Amino acid sequence: MLDRAGPEAISFCADPRHRAGLARTAAGACFVPAALADGVPAGCLALVTPFAQAGYALAAARLHAARRFPTGGPAISQAARLEDDVTVGPGVVVSPGASIGRGTHLAPGAVIGPGVAIGRDCHVGANAVVGFALVGDRVSIYAGAVIGEAGFGAAAGPRGAIDMPQLGRVILQDGVTIGAGSCVDRGAWEDTVVGENTKIDNLVQIAHNARVGRNCLLAAYTGVSGSVVIGDGCVFGGRAGLADHIVIGAGARVAAASGVTRDIPPGESWGGYPARPLDRWMRETATLARLAARKPSSGGSEA
Repeated sequence: MLDRAGPEAISFCADPRHRAGLARTAAGACFVPAALADGVPAGCLALVTPFAQAGYALAAARLHAARRFPTGGPAISQAARLEDDVTVGPGVVVSPGASIGRGTHLAPGAVIGPGVAIGRDCHVGANAVVGFALVGDRVSIYAGAVIGEAGFGAAAGPRGAIDMPQLGRVILQDGVTIGAGSCVDRGAWEDTVVGENTKIDNLVQIAHNARVGRNCLLAAYTGVSGSVVIGDGCVFGGRAGLADHIVIGAGARVAAASGVTRDIPPGESWGGYPARPLDRWMRETATLARLAARKPSSGGSEA
């Protein structure tokens, strides 16, 4: 965020590891602790505070307050745009500024938030919620899925934890499937993106700023942490978990119930916890099983 901030932006730097990025920032102002104040470049106003990240969070919450709309209006807003052949079930809410493409079906109880754009021939399941999102054509979002809610982020403040504002969107490209009860969080300051024709099972979590490639398969209970980058054609078995800020190369495969804590090169298959190359994990598992099966020696001698 420091590198992308322009003169009209406010940013923050709370970690000395990002001092180089601070020195290059073009932000108009930056929250920093006193120890980093001398690293703020000319033209950027140093906002010195021991709670740099919390200061940014409070400022961003004021500058990017969510729009409020009057209650009691029609469930399908007159300020929404629905193309021909959109079918709407009972109890559906379509908010002001939303647009729904031709041939899309909104099942009972679905909620479409303000400004959301949904393409053509899509399906939004019963009680699914879509907000802060751009949805392509032929996308299926099954019952109870939540698209575009705030991602998890908090900063330490003088009175305890403060929620970090989430300012990005969710982009679901053409042909994506989101299973029942799954969640795709909106980005913190970048968009969360799911690539074309990727298929996501029930009860999967995609955290903020994640980027999932095309034609990926994510089985149930997979958890993708924030800012993970997943290449095209990757496959994840059920209950696989990915730590934040790692990169999964194109065509990689992750076994069920694995815990991935570091980058995986393209095309490799990994498994276990912590996850490692599949052949190594299987050898280690077999060796451990053989050792466990050995009968203990008596260690004594007959009198």
